[in-house]
Amino acid sequence: MKNALDILRERGFLAQITYEEELNKAFEEGPITFYTGFDPTADSLHIGHYIPIMAMAHLQKAGHKPIALMGGGTAMIGDPSGKTDMRKMMTVETIDDNVAHIKQQMKSFLDFDEGKPNHAIIVNNADWLRNLNYIEFLRDVGSLFSVNRMLTAECYKQRLEKGLTFLEFNYMLMQSYDFLQLFEKYGCSLETGGDDQWSNMLSGADLIRKKLSKPAFAATFKLLLTHDGRKMGKTERGALWLDPAKTAPYDFYQYWRNVDDADVEKCLALLTFLPMDEVKRLGSYTDNRINEAKTVLAYEVTKLIHGEEEANKAKKAAEALFSGAGAAGSVPKTEITEDELAAENRLIVWAAKAGLFKSNGEARKAVQQGGLYIGNDKVTDEDYRLTKEMLEGKGLIIRRGKKAYHQFVIKE
Repeated sequence: MKNALDILRERGFLAQITYEEELNKAFEEGPITFYTGFDPTADSLHIGHYIPIMAMAHLQKAGHKPIALMGGGTAMIGDPSGKTDMRKMMTVETIDDNVAHIKQQMKSFLDFDEGKPNHAIIVNNADWLRNLNYIEFLRDVGSLFSVNRMLTAECYKQRLEKGLTFLEFNYMLMQSYDFLQLFEKYGCSLETGGDDQWSNMLSGADLIRKKLSKPAFAATFKLLLTHDGRKMGKTERGALWLDPAKTAPYDFYQYWRNVDDADVEKCLALLTFLPMDEVKRLGSYTDNRINEAKTVLAYEVTKLIHGEEEANKAKKAAEALFSGAGAAGSVPKTEITEDELAAENRLIVWAAKAGLFKSNGEARKAVQQGGLYIGNDKVTDEDYRLTKEMLEGKGLIIRRGKKAYHQFVIKE
């Protein structure tokens, strides 16, 4: 019988593991408590967070207990991992507001039913970091860290050339201290997270082993990359957010409907709960049949994040647009008042306001290059004007390239 780590291996999650044989044995011997940290740098999680969330869900389904750690304390420092410059400092109020939003999102992805022994819990490291006695912390924890070793860590290496602040240098100690706190409070023996966190996570497991002489482990998950090594989840309008107010369910659905053929099987394995036999069957499709697999991928991921109703609406909208049947309710929509239209009726301006383009200039360039459509017709006039009549009824649908649609209607 497969243990939980075997399931994650088969689906392609695992990148690096400490003390792998020992951790395998721990999983085989009984349920373990594990945690993943989420720094509240925004008021929503994005698709990059979804890989560790899915891994947490798989582990929980296998009987293990997840802790979702909110970084209300660590966010006040800012993780230097993968960053060429220091992160923007946030106020306590902003951090706490972000934490509140992310807590609500997490409840959609894990089972928090307190009647179950492995129910998920949410913890905030602000509880022990914000009022930390720094002298005591340095004596108790800092004395166990080698600066020489820390400077070789990948999370610091790339910053040493441009400049690493002492504030950020403390981040590894803080994250390691989180693991120690969770070990002592909840018996948490495994930290999981993205592979860019390997150095920090390794230090946390080592801290527990040095200080308490108890087994502790770290396991990282692969980052969500395309087959040629590019980060997935980036759109023309920025990150692919899990909050429907930031990324509409239709846009979310369309992103996965249009992934590269070579990435379909990997995304099905990582982002859905479909059995691996089904994942491999769909991933083996070629030519036009791969579009069937992409439709399944888009539907399943959208359903998991936004619910079945929104997934059905997005699928129906995509099918209607593809068949030329017109708009459906899930296509991103902008309502324009008559007064607004009288003040500004240029199509390129409204296309930019709707978020299809970053600026009027970018929209104008798209027209010049044949990349903006009304229905299936290319817009060739940079000065194309909207009228009230165009926006009445079902309104007007415009399209950027092959993927991005938007509907304009007159506000009654």
